Amino acid sequence: MERQIVKDVLFLGRKSTLADKNDTDVITDLKDTLAANADRCVGMAANMIGKSKRIIIFDEGEGQTVMINPVITKRSGKYETEEGCLSLVGVRKTVRYKAIEVRYLDEDFKPKKGSFSGFTAQIIQHECDHLEGKII
Repeated sequence: MERQIVKDVLFLGRKSTLADKNDTDVITDLKDTLAANADRCVGMAANMIGKSKRIIIFDEGEGQTVMINPVITKRSGKYETEEGCLSLVGVRKTVRYKAIEVRYLDEDFKPKKGSFSGFTAQIIQHECDHLEGKII
């Protein structure tokens, strides 16, 4: 089900809790909400739809990717950039890394590890910040 985008910075500023197999409805809602906002958004974290769970989703043109309980384990190539967010007005400066490695569970709750670079890495870092309650 498509959900409204949360704009409450107090809620968004809270750290999310670990997700488990009881949170599959959150994944479905994230997929539907990202698809409904595809013209202006490439990624979301569960707290953006009112669920304080460690789940992110992104789609940079090759289909949706869901990451459950993602942890960035490696970063390289620090740079400064500006980003916007559906939950916030305007753009803000932030620091990102050109390449990252991430441990996560896929939609079937199977452990995965991936290396990401460029724009995909930036999206993942932005959404992982949401999970930590970081507002850029």
